Amino acid sequence: MALLHRAELRPTKLELLAAWLPGRAWFGGEAGADLERVAAYRFDDPAGEVGIETLLVRAGAGPIHQVPLTYRGAPLDGAEPWLVGTCEHSVLGRRWVYDACGDPVYAAALASAILADTGQAEEYFEVDGRREGRAPSMAITVEGAHRADVPQIRSIDRVEDGDPVRIVTESVELAVVRRVGAHTDLPGSRLAGTWANQPTPLPLAYASLR
Repeated sequence: MALLHRAELRPTKLELLAAWLPGRAWFGGEAGADLERVAAYRFDDPAGEVGIETLLVRAGAGPIHQVPLTYRGAPLDGAEPWLVGTCEHSVLGRRWVYDACGDPVYAAALASAILADTGQAEEYFEVDGRREGRAPSMAITVEGAHRADVPQIRSIDRVEDGDPVRIVTESVELAVVRRVGAHTDLPGSRLAGTWANQPTPLPLAYASLR
């Protein structure tokens, strides 16, 4: 479950992405257009230390881009190339925001979601000592074999950035679609998503055992 806070972020997530996305080779947004949040989904970190959120965003009439992010309370060693930026959270303090494709906690969560169909995290607020749920802005589904024995992922061997971005670990290989609607036939079990005005599932990511 993902505990959310009614808090202010400075800069906001969209402001961070608006500065970071145009420098990505796979970005195809409309030049000068404001960045729009289309939908999002979250995964749980079993240790409860890292926030894991994937945003679907669009700039103007450009394609919808999928941007997985991890939020950490301290820098991740060796992950400087994946740092999107830092922000001040009015409840949690400074947060380091990473392109999650370079974060092993995200790789482990994505592998479990696809190979074991663990689903997205349930989101809630704490209100006067009780939980108040928030409805998800999109649904995710899995196509492919479900396993109960997904190998643990503690590190990433390499990341091949691009569209899709390939995340290679010792036991699992993952492919994350950057421009949603592309790459509909990659090998492995598939994670797909639907959201408002998109009732047909579109591929988001793939996973296969090595």
